[in-house]
Amino acid sequence: MVRYLLKRIGYILLSLFFIVSITFALMKLAPGGPFTSERKTSPAIEEQMKEAYGLNDPIHEQYFKYLINAAQLDFGPSFKYEGQEVMDIIKRSFPYSLILGLESIFIALGFGVLFGAIAAIRHNRMGDYTVMIIAILGISVPSFIMATILQYIFSIKLELLPIARFESFAHTILPAFALATTPLAFIARLMRSSMLDVLSADYIKTAKSKGLSEQVVIYRHALRNAILPVVSYLGPLVAGILTGSFIIEKIFAIPGLGSEFVVSITNRDYTVIMGTTVFFSMILLVSILIVDLIYGLIDPRIKVTGKGANHS
Repeated sequence: MVRYLLKRIGYILLSLFFIVSITFALMKLAPGGPFTSERKTSPAIEEQMKEAYGLNDPIHEQYFKYLINAAQLDFGPSFKYEGQEVMDIIKRSFPYSLILGLESIFIALGFGVLFGAIAAIRHNRMGDYTVMIIAILGISVPSFIMATILQYIFSIKLELLPIARFESFAHTILPAFALATTPLAFIARLMRSSMLDVLSADYIKTAKSKGLSEQVVIYRHALRNAILPVVSYLGPLVAGILTGSFIIEKIFAIPGLGSEFVVSITNRDYTVIMGTTVFFSMILLVSILIVDLIYGLIDPRIKVTGKGANHS
């Protein structure tokens, strides 16, 4: 177990090294610069600003300096927000994204597993057809379209929920559901397919033949095994929630990290772009590791060893 964790942590560090290197290269190859959008800035002042931020140093010196600082979670100062460090921006905005992301994941998992299980139990009946229609709509409609629909119905027409901002729990409901719609639909279809396979397995038939009630067979035997593919989807789910939050946070005027990332691209604030990219990558890589460990806890047949995960 310890060898496996060390090996995976090594892979995470190697992946982060490549992510930092590629992001740095892309920022340097991008046309323009962080100060080119400032029309009122004279060439002399622009040159002074470049010198102050170390942008006139040789590329290799900038790269190694950034690599060392990034290893210490120091992404440098923002080019656009005077007196603010990138980590200060991340610390200020990430809690909003974290709350929104966790709420969206709980909604997607809770309703997705529930709908998928209902569809499988009610196979080829009204419950199954209803869930599949919902799933198809959820996958087909992009999150930003769903966001505007939810705003129109629940905020403008019914006046039940706030249309934007992030000041109370009520403000989180619409953006969380908009963000969770697509993964919820995917999980429902995945759970339905997995549940149908499990319900047709021999050990389920054996359990039924022993006289166990349908509720016991489903909740004690079927659900635990059917949910494994959903658990393996948690890694991509986290990635989808993180990247989807960029647009949703802008639509709902949420001051989260995704919104800061979009603004930093518009402002060509390269240190914020690189810092948020590396930070999001760290979260994604760590979440995938946690999912692998949870997978082994749910199914005792899966052993995690130093040579990798053995599926028996």
